[in-house]
Amino acid sequence: MATFRDNPYGAFNYLVSLGVGDESTVVAGFSDVSGLGSEINYSEYRSGNEKTNTVRKVANTFKNDDITLKRGLIGSTDLFQWVKQVREGGHERRTVTITLLDEARQPVLTFKLRNAQPKKWVGPTLAAKGGGEVAMEELHLVHEGVEVE
Repeated sequence: MATFRDNPYGAFNYLVSLGVGDESTVVAGFSDVSGLGSEINYSEYRSGNEKTNTVRKVANTFKNDDITLKRGLIGSTDLFQWVKQVREGGHERRTVTITLLDEARQPVLTFKLRNAQPKKWVGPTLAAKGGGEVAMEELHLVHEGVEVE
């Protein structure tokens, strides 16, 4: 589905699906998605009969970064319930999809997180100082790989 074009896409038009229902049943949109990334680990190796006095880098395992989702608190407890379920032993792994949209709201790139599970939930910071801040919640996810379509 990846759609190539000369100008980069904006980072403000996307959908997040938590692997339950479909995108038409979204309760609230996320204002921030961060942490899409992975890192490859390398081992150093050198044979005793190498002609050069340097090591080779051999790729081995890789690590996926944790994903952080942020949204305004709207009274829905779906994120907290998922965390609670896992905390109580119900390891519900989900396929989480993050779909980048173009200006016409057409899908142009999809990131699929395989076997995503909640790692951390952060509730809002509440302060009675009269500011106009929005009450936000965060969900940190671990996963076992990213597929890009």
